[in-house]
Amino acid sequence: MVNQLTLTGMVLSATPVNEYDKRLVILTKERGKITAFAKGARRPHSQYVAGSRPLSFGEFTVYEGRTAYNLIGINIKNYFEEIAADIDNVYYGFYFLEMADYYSSENIEATQLLNLLYVSLKALMNPAIPNELIRRIYELKILTINGEYPEVFNCVGCGSKEKLKYFSSKSDGALCEECASVDSDCIELNTSTFYTMQYIVSATLDKLYNFNVSEEVLGELRMVLVRFMKKHIDKEFKSEELLI
Repeated sequence: MVNQLTLTGMVLSATPVNEYDKRLVILTKERGKITAFAKGARRPHSQYVAGSRPLSFGEFTVYEGRTAYNLIGINIKNYFEEIAADIDNVYYGFYFLEMADYYSSENIEATQLLNLLYVSLKALMNPAIPNELIRRIYELKILTINGEYPEVFNCVGCGSKEKLKYFSSKSDGALCEECASVDSDCIELNTSTFYTMQYIVSATLDKLYNFNVSEEVLGELRMVLVRFMKKHIDKEFKSEELLI
């Protein structure tokens, strides 16, 4: 008996296979990251032509094979065409997809990660929020969902919640002034930068992109995340090279 499933998800990548087919990597709410083959998706009049492109979000009906899934139905609810119309947004969008691919796994429910990806792509279409801020929020939130984010609520030296002024890359978190005096690797941050990171870590996804920051805070946020991710991520994202 064929095990047929309808999964909610987004296409992370699409690779040509054989003469007319595609191999899709789809991030799904129910089963995490899956590989699905879309037969005939490269034929001009295939029902899968539009829905087998990266960024396509909707429902994918598949049947489960021994090593992969086979696509047998598709109902796309959002193609994110507005992103495709702006080259800068495209670069950011593909970076978000690549990070989601890195942090997702097979057969592990991915509702939070899929929802984060969706709201972050929607944020790219809001001209009031700088793309780099969206990127830094996305990076810190995906680290949070994965459970390996920096400590920004307490001093990693003494546990104090007061007077957090420094960030230590060596200790992966905030330091108070006293503890910072014995850490040569720490950098001083604006209080607003700590507030921003605390908000990103704790905010629900529907409130994640409802604020802006100064250039100074954005620069410090960039510095913290670049250092932290360089230390903890063992991959170079190809799409990152295209980002401004």
